Amino acid sequence: MNSALTYSNDLSESYREDVPDGSAIYRSTALSNKLTSVLSASYADSEIRAALQALDLKNVQNTSEVRRRLRQDVQKEVIECNREVIDDFGQIVEQLKHIGSTITSLKKCSDEIRNKVVAARQENAPVLDEAKVLLTEKRDLETKNDLLFAFNQHFIISDADIGVLMSTAEAVDERFFSVLARVKRVHSDCQLLLGSENQRLGLELMEQSSRNLNVGYQKLYRWIQKEFLSLNLENPQINSLIRKAVRTLAERPTLFQSCLDVFSEARERVLTDGFYSALTGSSIARDQDRMAKPIEFHAHDPIRYIGDILAWVHSATVSEREALESLFISEGEEMARGVQVGRQMEPWSSVDAETFDGQKALSDLVHRNFTGVARALRQRVGQAIQSQEDAVLTYKIANLFGFYQTTFKRLLGADSSVMEALTALEDSALRHFQTIMSDFIAMVQTDIDKPAPDLRVPGFLEETLSQLSELTRNYESSLSPITSRQEGFQPILNQTLLPILERCEALAKEVDEPARSIFLCNCYLASQSTLQPYSFTEKETAQLAASLESCTLSLAEYQHAFFLHTSGLHPLLAALTSLPDSPASLLQIPRLPAFQVSALTEASQVLDDFLPSALMDATENLERLSNAKLAGDITTEGADRFCEDFEFVEGKLAAVDELREEGEGIVDTDGEGDDVDGRDGVVPLRSLFPRTSGEIRVLLS
Repeated sequence: MNSALTYSNDLSESYREDVPDGSAIYRSTALSNKLTSVLSASYADSEIRAALQALDLKNVQNTSEVRRRLRQDVQKEVIECNREVIDDFGQIVEQLKHIGSTITSLKKCSDEIRNKVVAARQENAPVLDEAKVLLTEKRDLETKNDLLFAFNQHFIISDADIGVLMSTAEAVDERFFSVLARVKRVHSDCQLLLGSENQRLGLELMEQSSRNLNVGYQKLYRWIQKEFLSLNLENPQINSLIRKAVRTLAERPTLFQSCLDVFSEARERVLTDGFYSALTGSSIARDQDRMAKPIEFHAHDPIRYIGDILAWVHSATVSEREALESLFISEGEEMARGVQVGRQMEPWSSVDAETFDGQKALSDLVHRNFTGVARALRQRVGQAIQSQEDAVLTYKIANLFGFYQTTFKRLLGADSSVMEALTALEDSALRHFQTIMSDFIAMVQTDIDKPAPDLRVPGFLEETLSQLSELTRNYESSLSPITSRQEGFQPILNQTLLPILERCEALAKEVDEPARSIFLCNCYLASQSTLQPYSFTEKETAQLAASLESCTLSLAEYQHAFFLHTSGLHPLLAALTSLPDSPASLLQIPRLPAFQVSALTEASQVLDDFLPSALMDATENLERLSNAKLAGDITTEGADRFCEDFEFVEGKLAAVDELREEGEGIVDTDGEGDDVDGRDGVVPLRSLFPRTSGEIRVLLS
């Protein structure tokens, strides 16, 4: 860029040197304008910069000659360039001419080819149309062929598969179930074909598949029947194929129910035979098991004998239920679905049918299987019950039945054959228990006419209470509901204790007091001690307590009367009881016969003679009472009442003496008045009867 500026400055100087003097002003002005134009130009302009860069590329020397010839040289170069461009364009023109001739030739060839193609198309048009039709038909045939192949694969069962499904020579295996499932699928899919315009194919296929299904289910039914007859439920490894066959046959409720009937009959025979085998140790269908003793070996012990029988039945029931649950209910949802499908296939078999309940169906099946065992159980155990003569043992047997009823109810429900047998046996045991107790009570009625001289508890009551103690302990250990235990035990009391107590009360009427009340107290105390430890006898214990209290009140009244009559206080008390509390009435007391000096002195002497041994004499009255503490309480109560009566008499006598000392008096009916001033001849009543209530209480305490 600097060299270009230098070149421009030198160029301006050369212009000054070369301009002639004659036109100096004009040229000077033109040159100045030129220079001004050059110098004023912005070198930032892209065109000037490009021109200067092009000038640099020429590598010219900055000499005056070069500067003078620069324009010419540049123009010459431009001319040369233009010439070269013209030459190049001339070649292009020649080539374009050549191309034009070529295009003309190609157009001619193209027209010829087009004419030939049009002619060929006109000639081959029928063939192409025919080929197009053939290709369309080919595609249709291929589609139909694929459709036919798919149809055959899905709807057509091969002869080999039909043989597996229907032939009895072919075993029931996984292939059989696979073919059966495919036939069921074909039968179901035939409904789609029935929706088409031509239903003939769908009807024929449905008829054929229905026939194949029926034959297949019949084959499966016969195979399951055969397997059931030889099935060993004691084997924990039950063939999974049987479980699958049972679930599949559930889709035909009629066949399934018939199969269950055959199975139940077979299982009933097996279980009944097993029951007799356990009882006797031998069986028709099995060899004798010498490793275990037969249950009848313990027939001499009824509780163990019946308990072992019930334990065997319970064990067999649990095993049977577990085995049947594994066989029928291990996949309950599939079984339920199968039954539902079967009801849809056989709507006539599902009239009033409830939703399939696997557990209920299982309980019903176990109930049917144990019908024979229940029948044998009632026969054998019923004989054992009727041979018993011990009431306690009979009741224990009945209670044992109650325990197993609770167990079997949770296991089989309330409507099973085993539950019916246990209920009947429990009722039979309770009836036999009532019969034994009735015979015992009838025997007691004639054995004893009156209580023993020592008024002890009679032997029949002791025996009854001993039995009752056993019964209460046995009942307490039972599984009876706590809320209903009292009601449940009441019949036992009605059959055992209450009739005996009624007999004791009848015997007590044969003797007088206090023997009657003492005898009854002894009976009530013995009964109460037997029942009191148990909560379910609260009602009867309360009734015994009330009866006992009534007897103790009678004995306390007797002791009170004993104290009054023996002490000589009774005439005084009888004379004072009817008098009112008015002063006039009180002053009449000294005139009463019982309060005359001699009579009152004699009463005081009798009292003094009575008091030293009074408590001992009163205690001897109740020495035959079995409870010494109760006897002491009764005597104490009688003594307290006697002390209260004595205080009453003492108070009356003190009141009379006090009235006399105060100088009050009345005129008697004879017109004579009493001297109340303490004159000679008037003796205070308390001096004749000096004992005080405090002394009496001390001596009788």
